[in-house]
Amino acid sequence: MPSPFKTIGVLGRSHDADFASALVAMLDMLSARGHRLIVEDRLRSGLPSDADYSFAERSDIGGKADLAIVIGGDGSLLSAARTLARHEVPVLGVNRGRLGFLTDINPDQLLHAIPLILDGHYESESRFLLDASVIRNGEVIARADALNDVVVNSGASAQMIEYELYINDLFVYRQRADGLIVSTPTGSTAYSLSGGGPIMHPSLDAVVLVPMFPHALSSRPIVVDGNSSIRIDILPRNRIHPPVTCDGQTNMTARPGDSVLIQKKPHRLTLLHPVGHSFYASCRDKLRWSAALVD
Repeated sequence: MPSPFKTIGVLGRSHDADFASALVAMLDMLSARGHRLIVEDRLRSGLPSDADYSFAERSDIGGKADLAIVIGGDGSLLSAARTLARHEVPVLGVNRGRLGFLTDINPDQLLHAIPLILDGHYESESRFLLDASVIRNGEVIARADALNDVVVNSGASAQMIEYELYINDLFVYRQRADGLIVSTPTGSTAYSLSGGGPIMHPSLDAVVLVPMFPHALSSRPIVVDGNSSIRIDILPRNRIHPPVTCDGQTNMTARPGDSVLIQKKPHRLTLLHPVGHSFYASCRDKLRWSAALVD
């Protein structure tokens, strides 16, 4: 049966000297199988000058490819996913980073696992993203999206910010804290986890709100419906301009009196995994669950 993925986009970010060799090996394998390849332009320098690939900017690949393969860590996939999701192209992650919750194919599995997936032997799952807007005097002055989380925080200053939280226009609380993490299930194993938030299965349609060092012992994370409209009002009496960060990569800046509106995006990301992929197995491996137990 012919592969359902005729045109494959390859994206990533070089981290070390071994990256180029892994990239070339994968591209050679894909070319030998007869796939048309579109390689992200930033990877051009690590490839042979006579390579028979097309090159394109990241923003153009999603609309041309049947599948996107991202080589790198979770950060590389997060960055690519925000661009690719709007094209609804499925994404496969090859891990060249540390944890690899999203990029679950290791380099030593690359030449074995990818052909199986290209032949249709894979599992897919859908992940939703968040859209964050900074609103000033009733107008949107900045917008960004996130697969993991949107974080409103006090920045480098050792000061708290005071904000009010509204969910679906219903008042929840006024709080002084270092900030607030608004996380998808995908991001629940990232910054949210470090802040004391719960681990959420990726299939859940929910968002968790995790206060950062709140000035109240009773303040705890809240899990709400994924379709909720979340608004964070930065009170006018604040003296700092809190950064609003999406996936730890895209930054906006709010001012006292601004609001940050966070909602689910209409486009979803489709992730492909090898057959037998298990979120719980990933947690056991990456978070070292049961590591202290001895048979």
